[in-house]
Order: sequence, then structure tokens, then C-alpha cells
Amino acid sequence: MFILKKIWCRTFQTAFRIALPFLPYREPKIISSCSMIGDVLKKEKSASVLIVTDPGIMKNGLTASLEVALKESNIKYTIYDKTQPNPTVDNVEEALTLYKKNNCDTLIAIGGGSAMDCAKGVGARVAYPKRTLRQMGGILRILRRLPTLIAIPTTAGTGSETTLAALITDSNTHHKYALMSFPLIPHYAVLDAALTYSLPQSLTATTGMDALTHAVEAYIGRSTTKGTRKLALEAASLIFENVERAYSDGHDHEARENMLHAAYKAGIAFSKSYVGYIHAVAHSLGGRYGTPHGLANAVIMPYVLDVYGESAYKKLHRIGVAAGVCTDSDTHEVGAKKFIAAIRELNAKMNIPDKISGIKKEDISEMAKRAEKEANPLYPVPKLMTKAELEEFYYKVADWSE
Repeated sequence: MFILKKIWCRTFQTAFRIALPFLPYREPKIISSCSMIGDVLKKEKSASVLIVTDPGIMKNGLTASLEVALKESNIKYTIYDKTQPNPTVDNVEEALTLYKKNNCDTLIAIGGGSAMDCAKGVGARVAYPKRTLRQMGGILRILRRLPTLIAIPTTAGTGSETTLAALITDSNTHHKYALMSFPLIPHYAVLDAALTYSLPQSLTATTGMDALTHAVEAYIGRSTTKGTRKLALEAASLIFENVERAYSDGHDHEARENMLHAAYKAGIAFSKSYVGYIHAVAHSLGGRYGTPHGLANAVIMPYVLDVYGESAYKKLHRIGVAAGVCTDSDTHEVGAKKFIAAIRELNAKMNIPDKISGIKKEDISEMAKRAEKEANPLYPVPKLMTKAELEEFYYKVADWSE
């Protein structure tokens, strides 16, 4: 990377780190059960709700307890259930049409990160009816308050119930971009472990590793605070203690609840300290091929951590100690490598592959270009990389055995 670009990236990141204590971050209020939502909506003087979800959530009946709570409180509601795994501009616009048609004043997202991102997109369009999502993409372009937004995660991984980001895919270009503004942080988050019981094993695994990616990238970056480091370590510890249990027994309430809180903690940590190249590469794959975000992060993570090398050894060692996979007596290098090996082992135990199918060689240059543009200068990574260096990750994770 040219020296001037390195200086620009690090200067930009330093400015954000200095500004961090003064930025208007807030945390959503936690609700422990859907049964409490009626009281919350009465407090917010809500009269009509748009529920944003996806076909899988509807098929599994996971909106049932929410619908009961709304009916008991005599609150009208409409359901938009067409959200795709990587929500598109079209999804947001369709949901917005329902919101307006039914005179809604509140948004409830129930599902994984996709449903929450879609709902955030709707909220942004309500706040700025004359702007397109693309015009609001980027940092701090949304300043107005959104309608009351309640996030109900049915997966323990994305942390979207805590974040200021919404990831939207352009249906025509397949470009995945982020809206990142403080009003996008949900006002309430429902952490109800019972809603995650029916989550398939594969999604339990990949969303759990998504949460771990958030914790790791938040911790090893250069824009951390005492608070975000603490949350990231706590999240990593909870994930290593509970994700296999949740994977093996979907009705292990304690494990499911701990995973929800791990995802929440990691979500707050990366909202303030940002992510890194793992996410940048994963986002480009999601935009191009619809690769599930948690799966992409899980597969890519050990490859990127390997390449960070010495620049991340010390912090990876520390997070490895918190995860219980190495000890203080290990050197930083040994501890870091034990932690990376433990990630690979955890993936294998939960049948997460170490390669991603469907990657086309002719797409790699463009995906790497988009990943580099997303990451530099925003993400405070331990080691800066060029587009050419990022291209190598696509070759490493590509499964061309078919």
C-alpha cells in the first residue's frame, strides 16, 4: 500500500478513535419477553405496527407470541414477510409501501440480521421520504429520529439489535452497502431465548461464529475502549462456553440465553470499535452471491487472522485466554495460533466448511475492489491491506472441487 494512503487511513481512524467518547451511542432497552411488548407500545403511544420478518420465521410460527401480545393490547399490525437473506432495496421499498398503506407508526423486526436491516432501511426511508437508500449509505447521513423500532432476534449472532448499521444489497448491481448512523440503533431489543429453540443446527453454528467474528474484530482493532474490550472478551468467553451446547441441544435454555447475551455484547463492542477485513470480504460475497453472512465470516475468519500475523498476536492471545483455549504462560505468538486453531476446530465440530462454493475467478477482482473500498480507511484493522492482498482471500476460501 502506498505510504500516503497508509497515512490517510491511519489519520482517519485516529480521528474517529479520538471522537469516540463524544459520539451519541446509545444502547437499546432490553425486554425479556414478547409478552411485555404491549406495555412498551402503549408507553410509546403506538397505534399501528409493521412487523418485518422473513418466510422462514413465518413458516416456523415464531411471530405467534408477538401477535398474541399485540392482539391482547388491541394494537393493529401488518406483516411484511418477504425479506431475503441479504435484504435488498426492493425489500425495503415493498415494506415501506405496507407501512404507509396501513398508517403504521412503529416497526418491529423479528428474525436475524436481515429482518432488522430491512426494518432499519424502512425507518430511514420514513424519516427521509425524499431520499433513496443509496443516498443515505455511508457514515452519519441519517440524523432524524426513526419511528419506534423494536428488534427481536431469533438468532444469536448478528448483534443487529444493538447496532447503528444496516446492510442493504442493490438488486441490480449486487453491491452490498451499509447505512451507518446513530438513529438506526433500535430503541428496544427483546432477548427471549425461547424464540431461538427452533433455529436449525447450521444457523446456530454460523450465527454463533458471526458473533465471535464481531467480538474478535472489535477487540483486535485499533479503535477500542476499555468498555468495548471488556464486552468483546466477555462475548468470546460466552461463545466458546455455549455455542457447541446450543448446537447440540437446541432446547438448552441456558446455552441459548447465554448466546443471545454474547451476541448482544459483541454487537455493542463492534458498533463502537468497528470490524475489519473479515467483514469486508464477507459483505462482498453476500452482495455478489447471496452467501449467508454468518457462514462467510466463519469460513474467512481464520484465514484473515493468519495473515494479520504479528500485528495481532498480542490481542489474539488475550482473547484466546478469555476463551479458555490458551494460557497466560503462552507467548503471544503461541497463544494467538492456539486461538486461531481453536476457531478452525470449533467450525469443524459444528460442520462449518473451510471453503465457500460458487466463487467465480472472474468476479474476484471486482469483489476485492469493493472490500478494499469498504474497509479502507474506515476499519481500524491491525494491518492495512491492498486490493491485491485482499484478492488472495477469495482464492484461499474458494471451493473449486465441484
